[in-house]
Amino acid sequence: MSSESAPATGSAPIARPKTTGLHVGEAVPGVAKVDPIIIADGVHRSFGGVTAVDVEHVEIPRGVITALIGPNGAGKTTLFNLLTGFDKPDHGTWTFDGKSLSGVPAYKVSRMGLVRTFQLTKALGLLTVMENMKLGAKNQRGEKFWAGLIPALWRSQDAAIEDRAMVLLEKFKLDGKADDFAASLSGGQRKLLEMARSLMTEPTLVMLDEPMAGVNPALTQSLLDHILDLKDLGMTVLFVEHDMHMVRHIADWVIVMAEGRIVAEGDPTTVMKNPAVIDAYLGAHQELDLGVVTGRIDVVEADPTTDASASAAANATTLVDQGIAEEQSEEEEDGR
Repeated sequence: MSSESAPATGSAPIARPKTTGLHVGEAVPGVAKVDPIIIADGVHRSFGGVTAVDVEHVEIPRGVITALIGPNGAGKTTLFNLLTGFDKPDHGTWTFDGKSLSGVPAYKVSRMGLVRTFQLTKALGLLTVMENMKLGAKNQRGEKFWAGLIPALWRSQDAAIEDRAMVLLEKFKLDGKADDFAASLSGGQRKLLEMARSLMTEPTLVMLDEPMAGVNPALTQSLLDHILDLKDLGMTVLFVEHDMHMVRHIADWVIVMAEGRIVAEGDPTTVMKNPAVIDAYLGAHQELDLGVVTGRIDVVEADPTTDASASAAANATTLVDQGIAEEQSEEEEDGR
């Protein structure tokens, strides 16, 4: 169907915004999406007078991978907490798949098909990997008090849940660890376990909070492949990440936050060149573009004909490198 409807005979043409890929009209902060799965309006959260999130309007497109990026303290994780019921906003409304999530607790949000992972993994260390997986399954008859006293009522369902869990563990190459305690897993393996456990809920939308934080580089490609698989299975993915190489490699759409607000949206290539994004990462506008070189943010000289521009580029590169080094150091400490 055309983005512009044909006018009735004798009437003036009706101007309608053009649909481009995932969005309608120009890719500006808060742009309407063709098929949004989450719509948030006026979401505000402050802590002790400090505004953490002040999102006027944002929509998350369905069936694609969306990256939520921004400097430390931009409000990304707080927004995750608000959307998934782990925190309550001062005011604001948001819907998931057409249903309001305002005031809905986290466990009910998960049952509706919206699940999330955490930057610091939440595996239950004194349970086995298989037991962690089985906890993620919904509507288990054995969880009810009276039914739980009669094994005949839940044993067959429990066996089916265990079979499904083993299929996922094989997919994530954790089947050999099924009987090991979750506490014995490495940081990267816990990330894989948390992602696999989230799939036990059969979700529609998966939200990943810094999935690469503290992960051994040997497991990075495996995690990337699994995130891409989620999209192939028909799920929507929204993830927070600082690794711009990863963002550019797998994201279909990018949303940029700074000081609690949405400052830019668009496809990865366009967003990396947006002055608002450069401002957010460097603190002040430089005549520079953000590029991606060997897995890190690099600053490309905008006008090589002037010494001033070359100096600015060198200074900005140093600032970004220092910032990324600090972030990686923090992530490694979190992983430990």
